[in-house]
Amino acid sequence: HILDAPDFAKMKTGVYIINVSRGITINEQALVDALASGKVAGAGLDVFEHEPSVHPQLKILPNVSLTPHIGTAAYETRREMEELSLSNVEAVLEGRKPITPVPESLLLNAKL
Repeated sequence: HILDAPDFAKMKTGVYIINVSRGITINEQALVDALASGKVAGAGLDVFEHEPSVHPQLKILPNVSLTPHIGTAAYETRREMEELSLSNVEAVLEGRKPITPVPESLLLNAKL
């Protein structure tokens, strides 16, 4: 986690937290505790620590806004994602390394 209880404790009271990157970035229990105490005034989350599950408290806190992983929901972004995916497939089929390898696949290949 990049944000955990000690990190929230160092923040000014009343901050807002927005996460549209990776769910593992934030310890959700620590965030729930910070929200309940008022240390964090509110949170907007598009990704979750244990996707597809969402911490039950995050679903009921009135100062939390949850969206279903739609941070990339723009035509231009999706089009670029498609083009990058096709470029990765093309690279692999031509015997080259993918442009954006997935870390888990690198570990898998190392074991083979």
